[in-house]
Amino acid sequence: MAKERPQDVDPRTAIEMLREALYESGQIVFPSLSVDHVSPDLKLINLGRVRADVAMQLAWTLWRGDGG
Repeated sequence: MAKERPQDVDPRTAIEMLREALYESGQIVFPSLSVDHVSPDLKLINLGRVRADVAMQLAWTLWRGDGG
């Protein structure tokens, strides 16, 4: 994937890509993943809160780097 400039990235598209990648890499779900509507020019994404076990699963998945 080509690296895009921050101003060119649609936050809704980024959320869907992140949601899919997290799920495929170990069925990791961030229930509060959403677009931050307070500062639309910054195109921020709220990762939200997750349970401790989900955070650990994400950490292990990233350390393994194998997606599963």
